[in-house]
Amino acid sequence: MDIASAKSDVGDTVGTTGDEGRLNGAFWDDVNVEYLSRAPGPPLDGLVDDLYYLEGTPPYSRLMLPAAPAPLLIVNLGAPFFIRAGAEVEAVEYADGCAVTTPTRAWEFGYPTPTRSVGVHFKPWGLAPFLPMSAAELCDRPATVGQLWGQSATAELRHRLTSADSPHEMLRVLEDELVRRLRPIDGLDIIRHMSSAIEETGGAVPISELGMAARASSTYLAKRFKEVIGVTPKRLARSYRFTSTVLAIDIDAVIDWGDVAARAGYFDQAHFVHEFRGYTGLTPTRYVEARQRFLREHPGHALEGWPVPAD
Repeated sequence: MDIASAKSDVGDTVGTTGDEGRLNGAFWDDVNVEYLSRAPGPPLDGLVDDLYYLEGTPPYSRLMLPAAPAPLLIVNLGAPFFIRAGAEVEAVEYADGCAVTTPTRAWEFGYPTPTRSVGVHFKPWGLAPFLPMSAAELCDRPATVGQLWGQSATAELRHRLTSADSPHEMLRVLEDELVRRLRPIDGLDIIRHMSSAIEETGGAVPISELGMAARASSTYLAKRFKEVIGVTPKRLARSYRFTSTVLAIDIDAVIDWGDVAARAGYFDQAHFVHEFRGYTGLTPTRYVEARQRFLREHPGHALEGWPVPAD
């Protein structure tokens, strides 16, 4: 699996920079991992950030991922990996891969050694056209690829992927599969427009204003957002606000956590710490220590903040 993302307009990229919810491509530099990323063409370009190929031995066996608006599909081609969705639950084994929509709490991912997979980083609304169920059902509850597309179809896809001549060809096979499975989604244009506005403002835009501009009731919007993204518009905005705030933390400076909490919209610092832990899986202090650890162990590389080592 890869949590690394590389947004690019055209062509294939290796080790390019990612965005929130994903690891900077520099993560894979000077480690024994091959990583390839490619942005898709139409009709997937409005749904997908990038498709990727990953093979090798990651530098960390376990990573903490945040509750960021970053839906993900993984088709696993190696040994099973493990996911623990929340601190109170047991890790679950995934052999053929998984899909997860926007989570509401941090989750932990355990790599096999070595690892091999292809996958897709979706825009917040992008996974829904490929799901046989509501996106809300996958919120904090990743499904296997077999549960999504059937065991026989998944086995056939994995066979085509492993029989491909190169990673580039594997990404073409995966893109063709997505195009074949693409289906229309009711209300997708409204969801996409509102989600884009929420992202552009870092979650600061009033949701009521967006609803009025869309001429849609709050009840309808909440229902459609949960069907397509997995969470309500307010929850999505909260996710973007927290992401923007946490990524802006300067781990090399003295941190005024009261100021950080206020910028995130929290006037109760205890409430902020509780939310921070749910969102990142770590206390604020432990999160900073984890980021500092990465930079010590990978000098000269910029960690965008997600994910962080869980070992």
